[in-house]
Amino acid sequence: MSTSTQPDDFRAFGSPAVAKQDTHAKALSLNLEPNIYGTLAEIGAGQEVARWFLTVGAASGTVAKAISAYDKNVSDEIYGAGTRYVSKERLLAMLDREYRLLLERLNATRGRDTCFFVFADTVAARNYQGTNEQHGWVGILFQSVPGSPPSQVLLHINLRDPTTQLQQQAIGVLGVNLIYAAFHQRSVRADFLTGLFTELSRARIEIDVIDLDGPAFANEDSSAWCLALLHREIAHAIVFDGRGQVVEPASVLRKRPLLVMRGSFRHPERFAAGLFQSANRRLIKEGVPLQREPAALFEMTIHHVSRVEPHAPTDMLLVIKQLTRHEMVIVTDFPETYFLSHYLQRHSSEPIRMILSSAALANTLHEAFYRTLPGALLEGLGRLLATNVKLYIAPMSRDAFRAAVTDSSDAIAVRDSDKSIVSLDDLMPSVPILHLFQYLRASDRIVGLE
Repeated sequence: MSTSTQPDDFRAFGSPAVAKQDTHAKALSLNLEPNIYGTLAEIGAGQEVARWFLTVGAASGTVAKAISAYDKNVSDEIYGAGTRYVSKERLLAMLDREYRLLLERLNATRGRDTCFFVFADTVAARNYQGTNEQHGWVGILFQSVPGSPPSQVLLHINLRDPTTQLQQQAIGVLGVNLIYAAFHQRSVRADFLTGLFTELSRARIEIDVIDLDGPAFANEDSSAWCLALLHREIAHAIVFDGRGQVVEPASVLRKRPLLVMRGSFRHPERFAAGLFQSANRRLIKEGVPLQREPAALFEMTIHHVSRVEPHAPTDMLLVIKQLTRHEMVIVTDFPETYFLSHYLQRHSSEPIRMILSSAALANTLHEAFYRTLPGALLEGLGRLLATNVKLYIAPMSRDAFRAAVTDSSDAIAVRDSDKSIVSLDDLMPSVPILHLFQYLRASDRIVGLE
């Protein structure tokens, strides 16, 4: 543990002299600040954040109340019924009620000199069997200066630790980091995100939604912050719904058949809407029982396997805005398609159909992209074409095909033809890839679209 941080280590309120501190030091420094005071409300994974403030000492300087409404009836009585217990709506109800009570009880006596805050989380940690979805919503509602209207940060998290105890520990660290960052690191995005993830890793927690609101973030774009989570290796994927809003992935992907189109989409205005319609018809033709209507989504990556330069963040946001006029968008850090396939299977066991261009398939069948795998191409395709996953191959212009497959031209030839397009039927892989290609086609793992 690092040494304690004393009050005089702070040059001014909201400007800590020590830029990087561990969880113990952050909790203690907050406890020792006389003008930060609030409530900690936690459901589902113990009072892990409150425990830090109560353990490090001087908790009376920060904690006005700690509450944990575990029983569902008790929780409904306090925060209202009608929402899922682990949801953004329940988190907002917790923050709003506790903040209102905090001001009602304390604003008259200490509101002049105090920045009030409420931290809340509602979490589903690992159950005894390990069969549940392990995720949660975490947030803080806080005054940036005494008496100011509140600002807000909401996070959706996925818990990746293998045990309940480790998940609880990670939530405790994240909660302290969030409170500290909200008061001391909010003015610079990079500082905030670095502070938020101190002593954590993506192997323990993924943050795939960050939602900002209030005067402290008046000039900030939550979508840009969410994309920054990818670049800083805090998330693997960010999902934008049909309104262009970042959403919890499971809310739109869970138990849905998925039609996924990968691409760089450098000219989104040229998107052919008929591709998704063709893919949907092909899926129906398979005769697979579908419990729900298929969800269509575009996927872009910030780490392209072909080393194509990704969009700059501002340009990517413009592309996302155009694409979400048609369907949802998922932005990932997955270079190879098999990583995307694995991620989607975390959310849905329903049919997943990847829509690739004929050039993208040619690259997918090139051994050069699987050199890091012990099983090379066979292992990569095995991971990609898991149970209930198939590739739908869309035709493309011959000129565009040639430009896109330069690196794999030695492995995939194109049938001579007067046609202006290259379809699945025109691809001619060399031996031995030819035999694998023929098997995948014969078994309907790779299917051509009209």
